[in-house]
Amino acid sequence: MAKHLTIRVEGGVQGVGFRWAARTQAALVRVTGFVRNEDDGSVTIEAEGADDALEYFVAWCRRGPPSGWIDAIHIEPGPVKGFVEFEIRG
Repeated sequence: MAKHLTIRVEGGVQGVGFRWAARTQAALVRVTGFVRNEDDGSVTIEAEGADDALEYFVAWCRRGPPSGWIDAIHIEPGPVKGFVEFEIRG
């Protein structure tokens, strides 16, 4: 059964390939949803998938790509929205 998480990542996450790397990691474990840059310099992710897939994806979000850094991560569960793929927005 799929679950939904909204993930906000703060730190050096814009201009370092975070969104593209997140899409690659999501595809590896069949997580669907989206990632987008926010005006405050953070990144928001809505992710859906199986427990183990989301666990892997969140663990990756805590590290991010080697070119950036993570200061904080905020995770909130929510209702499943039924995303079909994982895409980069904004």
